[in-house]
This record gives sequence, C-alpha cells and structure tokens, in this order.
Amino acid sequence: MKTSTKILLAVVLVVMVISPLYLLRGAEFAGADGEAETAITEIKPEYEPWFSPIMEPASGEIESLLFALQAAIGAGVIFYYLGYKRGQKSEHHR
Repeated sequence: MKTSTKILLAVVLVVMVISPLYLLRGAEFAGADGEAETAITEIKPEYEPWFSPIMEPASGEIESLLFALQAAIGAGVIFYYLGYKRGQKSEHHR
C-alpha cells in the first residue's frame, strides 16, 4: 500500500470520527441499551424484563470502562490470532 493511500485513509478516518462531534454539538450520545429500553417502554409500557443484570456498575463511567476493556480484550485476541496465522504463513514460505 502506498504512503499516500495510507495518509488518505488516516485523514478519512479522522474526519469520520470527529465530524459527528462537530456536526451534532450538544447531542447526547447514548448507548444502544438505553435507546432500546426507551423504545420498548414506548411500545409496551407493561413489559417486564426476563432477567436482571448479575452486576450493576456503580456509575456510567465504570460501565464505559468495562465496555472499553471488553472491546480491547476482544481486539487483542482477534489481532493476536491474525498475527499468529500470518507468522505461520510466512514461516512456511521460507
């Protein structure tokens, strides 16, 4: 991949990440769980969940931290596997 292509992709990525924050100033970026709960309550107010969470985080910040940690661990496992397979592949080509 050419350097100019890499730079262009990096610029596009930055624009995609920053543009919603700029275009939607003051908007609340709520999680999907909260949005789903609101939609279900509007459609069927008497709905009762089948189960409750095992552990309720103490605050929204801790919940965000746990979500980010889960995503980081998942990405680590996936990219470790991909790197491992690439290493095996390059070892066979020697």
